[in-house]
Amino acid sequence: MTRTLSRPERVAWARLARTPRIGPITFYRLIVRHRSAAAALEALPRLSRTAPLVPPPADKIDAEIDALDAMNARLLCSCEPDYPAALTHLDAPPPMIAARGDTGLLKRPAIGIVGAREASAAGLILAERIAADLGAAGFVIVSGLARGMDGAAHRGALKSGTIAVLAGGLDQPYPPQNLKLHDDIAARGVVISEAPLGFVARARDFPRRNHIVSGLSRAVIVIEAALRSGSLITARAAADQGREVMAVPGSPLDPRARGANALIKNGATLVEDAEDVIAALGALEAIPPKRPLSTGPLFAAAEEEPLAPGLAKKIAALLSPTPIHINDLARLVDATAGAAAAALVELELEGRAASLPGGYAASSGAALPAGS
Repeated sequence: MTRTLSRPERVAWARLARTPRIGPITFYRLIVRHRSAAAALEALPRLSRTAPLVPPPADKIDAEIDALDAMNARLLCSCEPDYPAALTHLDAPPPMIAARGDTGLLKRPAIGIVGAREASAAGLILAERIAADLGAAGFVIVSGLARGMDGAAHRGALKSGTIAVLAGGLDQPYPPQNLKLHDDIAARGVVISEAPLGFVARARDFPRRNHIVSGLSRAVIVIEAALRSGSLITARAAADQGREVMAVPGSPLDPRARGANALIKNGATLVEDAEDVIAALGALEAIPPKRPLSTGPLFAAAEEEPLAPGLAKKIAALLSPTPIHINDLARLVDATAGAAAAALVELELEGRAASLPGGYAASSGAALPAGS
């Protein structure tokens, strides 16, 4: 079910999403089980028998919503019609994002452009030109507002439409060199972030930002990237998300070209200009029709199904560092998939399991946390 939330529903949604130890996968499982964020919040005290789960206070979320409104921004929850449709195709979309500017751009087809921070002059000119030409062809350009290639892509697409994805809160743009560009995008494009207001990004937060850049995009273009760089993280995320990965080749003598060249060797589409990008996209199917979020019949009243005694303990004993699909767990313990999912929620909230994209689970600490 997709609809615009009321103010109290939005506050509850944000409180649940920002509760420590609740990642996107667990968030959606809680919604499935309890049918609404408010009901899930009421259930939190009895879901963890170890450390208590403490959501942020409602008045803090209320104040943030007011502050966002004052800066021409708002929270978009993943069940709402204005939430970017491209992100809903992910296994576990960010439960909400904050958006400042023209949110209509989030509904248009987008292409990500990323690359080196210490880019060459030729690379910067090429990025700006490709972005401008793709913008003229009707695409919105997505990037991460970093120095170098990101900034060039945003500048090239300012007139036609660009989306900047931040790792910190909307009031904490980074880096300082791009503050004017940030303000220009907020006025003429749209700036989005998964982080709350006031949050200052750390190094470990940028991969999440990169996953949103790729998740918004039909394709990601890499222009100049070292072999170990954030741009290649974005490219890997794009491939995992079923997006097309494209790369501009460079001189083998330039370390900044090695990452892009390696992508091409491994199957990325070689592109040199916007025409190559458009031709490659024309041979692809568009992003598939929106699949329903795994949230069940949202907001419908329903009785909570109690867990069978000992089910969580049985599932915990089966978990190991090797991921296993929830359907296999359910079969091994002779339970429904829904009951197994509910048990996994309990285990994860207690720090005894880790949920993974694609319906997999593993022992806690043995795998990447949900949404990483």
